Amino acid sequence: MICYLDSSALVKRYLTEHGSSQIREFIGDAEALGTVVISRAEIVATLGKAIRLGAVTREVAEAARRVLQIDWRDFARIAVSEHLVDRASDLAWIHGLRGYDSVQLAAAVTWQEELGIPVTLATFDGQLWEAAGRVGFDLYPPESPRIR
Repeated sequence: MICYLDSSALVKRYLTEHGSSQIREFIGDAEALGTVVISRAEIVATLGKAIRLGAVTREVAEAARRVLQIDWRDFARIAVSEHLVDRASDLAWIHGLRGYDSVQLAAAVTWQEELGIPVTLATFDGQLWEAAGRVGFDLYPPESPRIR
């Protein structure tokens, strides 16, 4: 299985929260992992926020950041380009997505087209999950993460 991870899924590899054990197992089963380059900044920002909220200690967050830096080499990293942002703009308009969510979806679509094979998109953002399903991705988790 080829897997694209948005930052809401990938961060669960580095912070222990609801869904972390499942995403770690999911990642372990993947043949290849990809994400857009902005995911790195989003994950590090989440680690910093976790420190500020007292959810983790600075030491835990710094250790997670070091693991991310090591792992980063192994990810297929989709670059942000003018073409990608054009595609993201269209996806934001069509699906009512927030800015970075539309960039995540555009990156996943672009990567899948480049590979020429199906990619499973992993996200714990309900709105992105639903839009990705409408675009035709196989999804993880299999049921919507949207809180109702």
